[in-house]
Amino acid sequence: MPMTMSRARVARRIATAAAVGGGGVGLLGVAAAGVLLTEVRLARRTVGNSSDTPPCADGRYGAAFGHRTDRPPLRLGFLGDSTAAGQGVHRAHQTPGALLASGLAALAELPVDFRNVALPGARSDDLERQVALLLADGDTVPDVCVIMIGANDVTRRMPPARSVHHLSEAVSALRAAGCEVVVGTCPDLGTIEPVYQPLRWVARRLSRQLAAAQTIGVVESGGRTVSLGALLGPEFEARPRELFGPDNYHPSAEGYATAAMALLPTLGAALGLWPEDERPEPARHEGILPVEQAAAEAAAEGGTEVAATRTPWALLKHRRRRQLPAPETAPGPPVTQ
Repeated sequence: MPMTMSRARVARRIATAAAVGGGGVGLLGVAAAGVLLTEVRLARRTVGNSSDTPPCADGRYGAAFGHRTDRPPLRLGFLGDSTAAGQGVHRAHQTPGALLASGLAALAELPVDFRNVALPGARSDDLERQVALLLADGDTVPDVCVIMIGANDVTRRMPPARSVHHLSEAVSALRAAGCEVVVGTCPDLGTIEPVYQPLRWVARRLSRQLAAAQTIGVVESGGRTVSLGALLGPEFEARPRELFGPDNYHPSAEGYATAAMALLPTLGAALGLWPEDERPEPARHEGILPVEQAAAEAAAEGGTEVAATRTPWALLKHRRRRQLPAPETAPGPPVTQ
């Protein structure tokens, strides 16, 4: 509990600085920063060296529901970094966007038009450009968008308040355009196998602090978050050969499926499609909490959803997951741009 409260205070400080355009909140001393930089140089020799272009998964999913004429297809947009783009796998149907498009189609029993504008290597300051791409055609504005961002903000030392500010602005712009928004918060960088102590501890600390601050910013901007860090952490650490891809940094196909299963219930809930009450179930350790406390608890337990209720409160949910449907092996005809 003391650790959670400490993380909640730091997250609130970062989110507050982000709201007023602050450049950053110092989280590491000079000595720790020096150790971090040394370890980063060593780690970069063995991880994250993939230059492969992620497979394009844009198109229409849910061919089995093409006969539906009573409602138009749903539109799903994806934004973020290499994880959102699906780097590390070689087939379109293995990317998180394709997995979620297939899952959403099965859930809604409607076709889903999917478009991904994520960019490998992107930090949160690229989200403005990505949002502009998605909203450029007012006739194809997504019904719901998923954002996965944050790892490059940590590794490339973007001030956390600036990172959260850019993410919050992106969520606000999408919500203003009528999109529901679900954000998969910063993954736990302490799970990367070739990264050793003390970098592993520092990376985990910074990742979770950013994830908690992201949650505050997103919820206060009208979106929902799902924590990916601690969800992937124990599983990735236990089975790194299965859940990390060949570059030892990006998830494998099974790793992306794990993340997609965590995101799908919240994606469905955002559209009113998930068959589960929005009220908290105390027996499942859910509740209505101050937003910073909910954010801190979510950062420590993967797969946790945080959604806005009445300011300054937030709903903390542990939604029941379902097995994803078998993904379509290839996207359908490209969405008209």
